[in-house]
Amino acid sequence: MSERLHVAVGVIEDTAGRVLVALRPARAHQGGLWEFPGGKCEPGESVQAALTRELQEELGITPLHCVPLCRIRHDYADRQVLLDVWRVTRFSGTPTGLEGQPLRWIEPDLLEPAEFPQANRAIIRRLQLPPLLPITGAAASPEEFLERFTHLLTDGHRVVQLRAPELPVAQFHALARRCLSVAREHGARLLLNADCDLLHTVPAAGIHLNARRLQALQARTLEDSQLLGASCHSLAQLQRAEALGADYALLSPVLPTRSHPGQPALGWEAFEACVRAVGIAVYALGGLTAADLDTARRHGALGVAAISAFWGEGI
Repeated sequence: MSERLHVAVGVIEDTAGRVLVALRPARAHQGGLWEFPGGKCEPGESVQAALTRELQEELGITPLHCVPLCRIRHDYADRQVLLDVWRVTRFSGTPTGLEGQPLRWIEPDLLEPAEFPQANRAIIRRLQLPPLLPITGAAASPEEFLERFTHLLTDGHRVVQLRAPELPVAQFHALARRCLSVAREHGARLLLNADCDLLHTVPAAGIHLNARRLQALQARTLEDSQLLGASCHSLAQLQRAEALGADYALLSPVLPTRSHPGQPALGWEAFEACVRAVGIAVYALGGLTAADLDTARRHGALGVAAISAFWGEGI
């Protein structure tokens, strides 16, 4: 097998949250498809130096602030690539197709994976996941639960994980159906912390596996349009989630938590080492709030997930 081609890729965002894509020349590898700008790293060149050089040569811009988004290994029939993807949130200059390539600013939710090279599609999946992932907590009654759940949606969250391990199965299924109805009214996606079979009767956006279900699952059975997530507490569990084709994972606890005071925290250094070792999108969980989003992203996280930081706000 030939040496894997190391490519620096920039997901360039404007102040409206749109991302910049460019059309590959018809004569190029994967020609005629849209892509995120970037290019190969030269021998001895750092990823950030390569990204800066490529964006200057292709677009006439200089990145001023960027954070790691993901690293994706992909094997095409004729080559193997490692995409080192960085989110560029500030830059100088005006993006221009200096090589004659058409450019387009587009909202992440409108990106069509079929219009991009196969290796870029994992990037799109990440961009279409939210930076903040609320997880439901306890409530005194079903009515209070729905009030708190509805508040998450009116507060702007568009993906919520429904978690209620204290409920008997039948009660959880009934609650899931009510939450799904509310989520649809708000144009939001609901993830069920449950067995995959529940999607047959409660057609939510996807399933989130706890550690036990992650260990028991032998193969992904969800459709491509459905999300599969997993709770992980180690690199081995992250690797299992990735091997099963999960779209994202939660890695915890990053910091000490009040709910598990005796459980050792990973810390940001160990968290980043785990994230960099896999290609799956990872949320940081444990002792965090929305204010930790920038820190989490600097350490390779897609975003921040939390229960207490979101569940009680505004109630």
